[in-house]
Amino acid sequence: MQEYGDYDGLALAGLVKSGEVHPSELLETAIKKVEELNPRLNAVVHTFYDRARIMAQNDLPDGPFKGVPFLIKDLLDNYQGEPICMGSRGIRYVPTENSELVNRYLRTGVVPFGKTSTPELGLTITTEPKAHGPAHNPWKQGISTGGSSGGSACAVAARMVPIASGSDGGGSIRFPSACCGVFGLKPSRGLNPMGPEMGDGWDGAVSAHIITRSVRDCAAMLDQTAGPEIGGPYHVARNSESYLDAVSQDPGPLRIAFSRKPFIETSVHPEALKGLEETARLLESLGHHVEEADPVMDRSVIWRDYTTVVTSHVAAVAERVKRELGREAFEKLEPTTLSMAMIGRSLTGCDLIQARMGWHDVQLAMGRFLASYDVFLTPTLVGPPQPHGVLMPLAIEEMSMRLTSRAPIGRVLMKTGFVKLFSKKTLSRMGFTILGNITGLPGISVPLHTTADGLPLGMLFNGRMCDEITLFRLAGQLEQARPWMGRKPAGV
Repeated sequence: MQEYGDYDGLALAGLVKSGEVHPSELLETAIKKVEELNPRLNAVVHTFYDRARIMAQNDLPDGPFKGVPFLIKDLLDNYQGEPICMGSRGIRYVPTENSELVNRYLRTGVVPFGKTSTPELGLTITTEPKAHGPAHNPWKQGISTGGSSGGSACAVAARMVPIASGSDGGGSIRFPSACCGVFGLKPSRGLNPMGPEMGDGWDGAVSAHIITRSVRDCAAMLDQTAGPEIGGPYHVARNSESYLDAVSQDPGPLRIAFSRKPFIETSVHPEALKGLEETARLLESLGHHVEEADPVMDRSVIWRDYTTVVTSHVAAVAERVKRELGREAFEKLEPTTLSMAMIGRSLTGCDLIQARMGWHDVQLAMGRFLASYDVFLTPTLVGPPQPHGVLMPLAIEEMSMRLTSRAPIGRVLMKTGFVKLFSKKTLSRMGFTILGNITGLPGISVPLHTTADGLPLGMLFNGRMCDEITLFRLAGQLEQARPWMGRKPAGV
């Protein structure tokens, strides 16, 4: 299919439904794209073509994405019988059942045929794991795809597939979407299932959904996946309205606040501010009331509370790796992971509870702020996508991490500010996205800005809790006003 890369997922499913193409034809086209592009981009780390071919030949569920080729992020989405390694040299196991979210994906009729790259345990916002090597941004070789869903965002931007799965604990759907020029939604906390292997991720910071090129694909999938699950800690009912229908509805005049001020101490690149200002003007031209405003909260402690929660969870995962996969697997974890685990082991239960209380303060501040506004706009990224290596620790830093990973000095390092200094080049890049994970609010990264160097730099819209409807209405309007589907990287 010469036109394969020009279609979104719903359009491809429409061709299947009309009988113009067979799912097997779509699958073979997708496989050909992966085989052609992946040696250069390194987005896909595991394939199961024969299994997918059998699936495509047999009866597929009659869902909205029937016959559409699909890639699964190699992190939280267990697919029975296919190995999962979470971007790690030490982790490898074969799940005996699907994740509930994967089951819901499958009921839409998608045909999974491979898994996409992620940094180890999804812990950073660039996809450069030692296990697989860096994924390359399809817009420019040697540039980061973002992370942790960097492989999925790369594959969608490169037209390998129209949709791929992702997850987001600090920006990991929105960040790579912004880097690769595609559309990404982090749903409201608890709206999509996380089980049955876990109840939630990082005390509710993690949400999962797909990365897409079109707004309507994102909405149509959420119609199928949203809703509570057995054993889940949240009972979040999906909206009574169709998310897909919302994409074509007029949002009406919205009250939109925008901010240049990140939630972690860092500078914001002029390109990000330029994109923000252009977006604010576009919104005004569409009839929205736009004003600069900032929620009132103590930004100085956000990095600390977030780090406390995340490192506590990393410590627990590292201990599980040691217990279930053995000491050798544990020793193969990357120095950054081992260092984060050490910090988490050094903290107390009191530290964790105090951090979660800090999260509540942020949640309350944003709830009060959004009582006056429908949407909160910032750049997704504090600056353009970075070259490989910039966000990764230096060799001497890795040596220090490994040497200190056995000493229970994490609390001291936190109190002295050493952790803040050491993690600044990663945490500072999450200056805008981190808000959605702490609060659980939904957020979309929309590919509205391109830098002078030709790199994507998305804009981030946060909505009220479980108000994805408003975000989809606005995103649909923006997609019509400034279309991006036709823009694609050279050579794909």
